[in-house]
Amino acid sequence: MPIENIPEIYLDNQGAPELLVYDFKMTNDVVKSKVQLSMNMFSFLQIGRKQIHFAGTSIAVNKEQSLLIKKGNSLWTELLETEEIYFCKLLFFSEKKLATFLKDYPINKTSKKEAPFFVIENDAYILTYINSLSAIEQNLPNQSEKLLAIKFEEILVYLINKYGDSFELFLHSLVNIERFPFRSIIEKNVYSNLKLEEIAFLCNMSISTFKRHFLEEYEVTPGKWFKEKRLLKAKELLKTKQKKPSEIFREFGYNNLSNFSLAFKQRFGVSPKEVS
Repeated sequence: MPIENIPEIYLDNQGAPELLVYDFKMTNDVVKSKVQLSMNMFSFLQIGRKQIHFAGTSIAVNKEQSLLIKKGNSLWTELLETEEIYFCKLLFFSEKKLATFLKDYPINKTSKKEAPFFVIENDAYILTYINSLSAIEQNLPNQSEKLLAIKFEEILVYLINKYGDSFELFLHSLVNIERFPFRSIIEKNVYSNLKLEEIAFLCNMSISTFKRHFLEEYEVTPGKWFKEKRLLKAKELLKTKQKKPSEIFREFGYNNLSNFSLAFKQRFGVSPKEVS
């Protein structure tokens, strides 16, 4: 699957502005699309569902929620529901623009390690705000740059007032991006259903570089390491009767129950159903 460079694919080869609003619509589900996000972004979801896998975590939201997403590599799954369209209004902003705003909000609190996203509940104010962005695009395109600058500050002030220190600290983390160390990304995805090339993408590496680096770090190939860890975890879940084989094969990266059962029996000498 090709990598999508966002927001560059929306710019028609023009340079990225300080602020950009884009209406993203689609009529088909997209699963684990590889995205290189070069600007921090508000994702105001209006119709559909979204799930994003980051280097060390993941988040799923519906149309009742929006996200503020830190720039970087991630895997996006965007799904239609009963409607025949997926619709999300995106607001991109530069670090320079955010840094200018944060000069009035100097950080004087102890910051913990932040997730690469912040979940926003779509209350009445947020819905009105989203509509106001559309009104600017439709009715005042010649003034959009100046008005967007005002609207950008407006949403930040509102969310700081609504969420307090947690949101303010998150904003500061966006201009001081912390990179996840290699081992941290691996350990956080041991039991995920992500493929090796998807984990490599989250590490910002080609699959060949990822395999070479993994071998240097763990002294075993990633395929063997992940397979062993995941099968041991699956055995643990089956032995304690927490789940059935049919409930877990996908979450450990197997496409079907037959392949999972074969790998399990080759490793432990018994089928998943025979575990006791």
